[in-house]
Amino acid sequence: MAAFAATFIAVASFAWLVNRPGMALIYGGLDPAQAGEVIAGIERAGVAYEVRGDAIWVEATQRDRLRMDLAAQGLPAASSTGYELLDGMTGFGTTSQMFDAAYWRAKEGELARTILALPNVQAARVHLAVENGRGYRRDQNASASVTLTTSGGAISREQAAALKYLISSGVPGLQPDRVTVIDTQRGIVATGEDQSGADRAAEIKRNVERILEPHVGIGNAIVELNLDLVTETELLTEQRFDPDQRAMISQVTEETSDQSTSSGAGAVTAASNLPDTPQQPGDNSQSARQENRQQQNFEVSRVTREVSRQPGATRRMTVAVLVNGTAQANAQGETVIVPRPEAELQVLRELVASAVGYDETRGDQITVKSLPFVALGQEGTLARPSLIDRLNIDNLVRLVLIGVFLLAAFLLLLRPMLRNRPEPGAPRLPQLDNSPPIPAPTGGLMADDIQFSPAPTPIEPMQSIYSDPLQLPPADPVSRLRGMMRERHEESVKILAGWIAEKEKAH
Repeated sequence: MAAFAATFIAVASFAWLVNRPGMALIYGGLDPAQAGEVIAGIERAGVAYEVRGDAIWVEATQRDRLRMDLAAQGLPAASSTGYELLDGMTGFGTTSQMFDAAYWRAKEGELARTILALPNVQAARVHLAVENGRGYRRDQNASASVTLTTSGGAISREQAAALKYLISSGVPGLQPDRVTVIDTQRGIVATGEDQSGADRAAEIKRNVERILEPHVGIGNAIVELNLDLVTETELLTEQRFDPDQRAMISQVTEETSDQSTSSGAGAVTAASNLPDTPQQPGDNSQSARQENRQQQNFEVSRVTREVSRQPGATRRMTVAVLVNGTAQANAQGETVIVPRPEAELQVLRELVASAVGYDETRGDQITVKSLPFVALGQEGTLARPSLIDRLNIDNLVRLVLIGVFLLAAFLLLLRPMLRNRPEPGAPRLPQLDNSPPIPAPTGGLMADDIQFSPAPTPIEPMQSIYSDPLQLPPADPVSRLRGMMRERHEESVKILAGWIAEKEKAH
């Protein structure tokens, strides 16, 4: 009964495992609200599903068709709401403040939907800070921020710059430099204009490694770079006077010319007072004057310079490059690593200086050295996945159940054969005497048809003639009976066992 129960359970488990459908991932990383709507749609379709954390698994054969059906129903629905918010608003009971709030909320949802079109963006939120003041104002200090959750790949600087222009173009009066792009895992994503010092150092380091690897090989050059950046804003105003140089700023020239003529009257007498008396001529005089004046204004030469330093400028840069040596054979014929020659290192130093933008007046420093690296093992170590990692859990369980079922079936078939097999130490059949011939049974041997007599004493001549003490001439009836017992071994054993049991009961 235990063997039957174990076999039944094994067969039932094997049948259940074979009929169990394979599961495949249909959606993962959904919000609880979105996951609930998707599960409701799957239940309406009548497809078996499983929920594993934030992932939903369905039958592999139904996954593609079910995904299309859910997409036709608009599932999974977008987490953000766009301009459909304005459809439910009416003119009754809606104030201007309420409409403005709904409008900017719809604008944020539409921008988030557009950002979700990026292949490596899993979730997006847009926050707009726009002044709602009305009136004749030209300056608007609007700003915005974008929070992104990626599905593995980082947001590049090019994508961040594109997002800034996307949001600034969708919001009136918003400048691209007032938009901040934030990655939930890596922090603020800097563009080319506002690139941080760490990003600049990493980019310069990659450029140096890329220019060295074709010559020294991959992994044979280690580059370390340190940037000293200006972190404060500085305004410098400089004014210089040069007394040796002068500049004429104005020149005034005046020319004056004056000319006059005068004549004197005659003597006054009594006759001169009478009418119609001609006047007597007097003395005449003339005068002329001319004057020239010139004025020139000079000023000492002056130079005024105003310098504004913004944060992010490079104040000083140091670069250290360690290059592996080359393999050469020594006098004993052994291969050793020796440093590279100085001429080669000088060429590498010039390449590094050109790649990083070396400026000696700024105090930059470049160090290029060649030292042998520590040799690793020739074979090394390789990270290989284990057998359990490569096998699917369902397939592994299925293989185990198949093995248990085959083992149980083998034991159930082999156990009766082993039970009916005679033991090696069991006594042989007793030797029959020279009794009269026994007719051959037609339906099988019975216990009453066989009579046994005490075994006679073995005879030496017979043992010398026949190798087997039970071997008799072929014409002997006992020999025929023995051959029949060999042909029907199992039936003979059962008959003898029954006969022995009856004899024991009789006694």
